[in-house]
Amino acid sequence: MCEMKISPAEFQKRFGALSHKALTEPLTIPRNGRDRRAVRLDDFTAAETALIANADVPAEYAHLDAELKDWQP
Repeated sequence: MCEMKISPAEFQKRFGALSHKALTEPLTIPRNGRDRRAVRLDDFTAAETALIANADVPAEYAHLDAELKDWQP
């Protein structure tokens, strides 16, 4: 699968279509000389998924949990 590389300005212009496309294929958005890459969850190894699942939220962001409790999709 070919990785798509797109500028931040172009991504903003085409956000809807590109954010949907990023769900099915890799998308790289270079910014300030660094690449920001969107990947699918399936691209993570089991070890990486476990690290994410077991990650602790820093104490200074604990207040955000209260906002999530009230959120309904």
